[in-house]
Amino acid sequence: MKKIDLVILSRVLGNIGGVLAFAYAISCMVEGLNGDRFAALSAVGGPPLAIVGAAAAAARGVLDLLPLLVLIGTILGLLALQNSREMTIVKASGSSIWRAMSAPLVAMLVLGLAVGLGVDGGVTLLTRSLAPSALQGNSGESRPIWLEERGTGPNYRMVANFVDPSGAQLRDVTIFMLDPPRLRIEAPVVQLADRHWVAPTAQILRSNQSPQLVTDYPLQSSSTLSDLRAKLTAPNDQTAFELGNVLSGRLTDPTERPQALTRFLKLVFLPVTLAGAMVLAFAFTASYQRTSRYGRAVLSGIMLGFVFYVVAEMASRAAYVGVLPPPIAALGPSLLVLVVGATVLLYREDGRA
Repeated sequence: MKKIDLVILSRVLGNIGGVLAFAYAISCMVEGLNGDRFAALSAVGGPPLAIVGAAAAAARGVLDLLPLLVLIGTILGLLALQNSREMTIVKASGSSIWRAMSAPLVAMLVLGLAVGLGVDGGVTLLTRSLAPSALQGNSGESRPIWLEERGTGPNYRMVANFVDPSGAQLRDVTIFMLDPPRLRIEAPVVQLADRHWVAPTAQILRSNQSPQLVTDYPLQSSSTLSDLRAKLTAPNDQTAFELGNVLSGRLTDPTERPQALTRFLKLVFLPVTLAGAMVLAFAFTASYQRTSRYGRAVLSGIMLGFVFYVVAEMASRAAYVGVLPPPIAALGPSLLVLVVGATVLLYREDGRA
């Protein structure tokens, strides 16, 4: 890497870091106003735990806006290079925009990979670990979990007060059969195996009859273990590796699979998304101007980046409900912004390599 690459890289990454720090500070202030969460976490672990909860929620908000923040940070970094005339020197030395953009682009690919597979997972695990504490409060009880089964087999609703981390075992369970005769089944533990719930011990309650104790009571289910894990944990509350395990473990639920696949692909393609944001910033800000009036170019780049963010979110929502294929929803907006940015650069720089 040449010294000129280091100069451009330091200016761009420094401004991106400044924008991220500013956005994180604002997000912390906003999350600190969540009185319900602060009170719940303070009751469990005191003010330090509440502060950690607000910091984790703020980090999640920054990660959701990461492509737009990278775009703004890159624009500010390029403006700093333009105001100091360093970008003019770069071009006068014979380097094109494509050459100047290469080092920051590689850095964005590495950063996107690190965030998608590492940082996002860490924030997700931290946020998820605080959720049970917030729900427990002073009573030490968690919210019940409701599951419903409707299909070719028996129709029933199941409520459990506790679930094991693996998702394959529920505790303190009550099952309400929806088909006549409407039985109620109570079991301390039920386990999912081979598309069947099995209760080692259970009590069957019928109207006007004495309770019947049974052992190894089976109940047919259309859900796999991956389906159950997806139902118990939202896709946004799972890491990329957990989503990969769920998707590879026979996730068949037609509602949960598109959501899990879309979230997984967005994390995998995050490097492409960040690279597209950077190309867009270079396209609207890195061109030479004799004056220092870059307001129109900056505003155009930010507005186009905001449109890209809205389109990406709309595509994700469409994929969640099965209207749009998840690969198109996850990769389509990123490729679109890459094509737009590259087209603008080719038009302004005549495709010079």
